[in-house]
Formats: sequence, C-alpha cells, structure tokens
Amino acid sequence: MNDGKFIYEYDKFNLNNFKFQNGEILEDVTVEFILKGTPKYDDGGNIINAIIYCPNYDRNCFSINDYPQLTDSGTPFDLNKFFIISITSLGVPDSCCPSTTGLKYNFPKYDFLDKVNCKKQFIKEKLNIEKVHAIVGRGMGGYEVYTWACEYPDDMDVIIIANSSFKTNGYRYVIAKGIESIIDSSKDFYSDIYDESLTKTMITINKILYSQYFSKRIFQEMTNNEIDVLMDEFVEQGLFIDIYDYNLQNEAIIHYDIEDKLSNVKAKTLVLSPYDDLYFTPEFDTVPLKNLVDDCEIVVLSTCEDRSRQIYFKELISALNSFFKKIEK
Repeated sequence: MNDGKFIYEYDKFNLNNFKFQNGEILEDVTVEFILKGTPKYDDGGNIINAIIYCPNYDRNCFSINDYPQLTDSGTPFDLNKFFIISITSLGVPDSCCPSTTGLKYNFPKYDFLDKVNCKKQFIKEKLNIEKVHAIVGRGMGGYEVYTWACEYPDDMDVIIIANSSFKTNGYRYVIAKGIESIIDSSKDFYSDIYDESLTKTMITINKILYSQYFSKRIFQEMTNNEIDVLMDEFVEQGLFIDIYDYNLQNEAIIHYDIEDKLSNVKAKTLVLSPYDDLYFTPEFDTVPLKNLVDDCEIVVLSTCEDRSRQIYFKELISALNSFFKKIEK
C-alpha cells in the first residue's frame, strides 16, 4: 500500500452531460468540490481511504471547513488518515442548479437519487473512484447518504448520518407542503423578469425554516427579542438562496422516501440523533432503524445545539471514536 501527500484542492469540474431520472439531459454540468486530506492507495493505485461528505440542503462544499473539531489531527476524521471529498450537490450553487444555469423554472426536476448519481459520475470521471471507505452526511445530506447506501450498497464500507431521516412524513411533510403552497401562490414565479415579490416570498419561507433552527430547549430559553434578532439574521442569510433553487429542492424533499429500500444497506452504519431536535426525532427517525438496517448502531445525543456547541461536539466525537474503534477491530 502506498501513501500519498496531503492535498487541499478547491475547483469546479464539468461533466460533459448528465441524465436525470426523468430522462432529461443537461450538457456541461458543473460540480463544485473540495479535496482535503491524505489519500492512501492500494497496489493497484486505487484510493482506499476516501470519505465523501454530503453537505446539508443550503450548504456547499466549503461547509466541511466548519468542523475542525472532527478533522484536525487526532480527531475522528483526521485528515492525516483520511481523504475527504466534499461536493456541492446538484441543485445548489455553485454546482449545476436553476439559478447558475439561468434555467430557473425550466430546470429539470430532480430527486435525491439524481443528486447521488451526479456525485457518483463526478468521483468516477474526476478521481476514477467507484468505491469509497465512507459516506457521511447531516440533515438533507443524510438523505443523500441513505439513498446512496440503498441504491448502490456496494459503493461504500461505512455510512455515518446525523440529524436526518429516511423519509419525509409528518411534521416535515406539513412544512414542505406549506412552503410549496407559498411558492405556488406567487404570481411572479413564472415571470422572466425578477420581481421584488419573490424576495418577500423567500423572507416568509425563511421565517418558517427558522422554526427548525434550534432545539426546543434553546427556543424556550430565548426571549422574544433574542428570537427576533436571530430570526432577522437567519432570514438575511437565507436571501442568498434563490427561490428557483429552493423550489426544486423542496419538491425533492416532499417526495423523499427510501424506507422500503433500507434492507438493501450493506455498509456498517452509525446514526446520530439529538433527543431534542425539532425536525428529526429519535422516536420516529432513528429508533425504527434497529429493525430496518442490519449492522446499524444508534446513538442518541443529549442535545441538538447548546449555544457554545461544546456539549454537542463532545458527545459527537465520543460516539464517532467509539464507532471507529469497533469497526477497525
């Protein structure tokens, strides 16, 4: 086995074309990515320690840099031991999406399998990788991980999923359908000229999304004035999300359901679920996996987001270290 040198690379790669599940084909499809870590090779020259990181719904490949607690030397995803591939998903700027292509409402509808297939095509064409050591994702990034492990169970050895679920139902479905109705009610959505009303629509959507941002406990601890200030900050940041990008993402969320295929998963699985998350709950989104996925370890964390995040990361790191020790035996 040969070890490579440390790599940090940011770039954009163009696929000549990409075929969606609905049969539509786009040419010159952009994929934004970061390569970060130390690749290790087998005797055939194949990278054997690659980890794919799938960002959350509104994040890009740079979000891997938000977690030095997990990637520094001596941490669970030590960059001296692993080679991390962080990819901005299909449908999200600055990968191929409605806003950056200019297709807006004419962009092909996609689902989470399309997002996975785009990343599969990228790692094959760019890196000549067909199998990775692990795939990791949080939130909607977890939707991609579940989908990948169910549809292509031989593509990875390990999957790690945090704050996520295997289907859209209940509270999440109500939220997504409500947002769908808000967008449908916008008379200027199909206009070729951008109207200020679309910005107001996104302000309303982001205020709804803010309701999922903290745990129940954190919301209860905040004063209404604190909620207002932080909500305004959240909404302001959310205005960078284009309404056409968000609309198709929301449609993909509405139709997401991989439950019937969970028995296909072959990878060693770790699922992390904070007990006080408003959007993803252990009771409905994690505990049922005990009977649905073989070789699945479930860890319920005591909190979703303490304000300093110290408790969250301490428990998260402990769970990851314990899991890796078990699978390395």
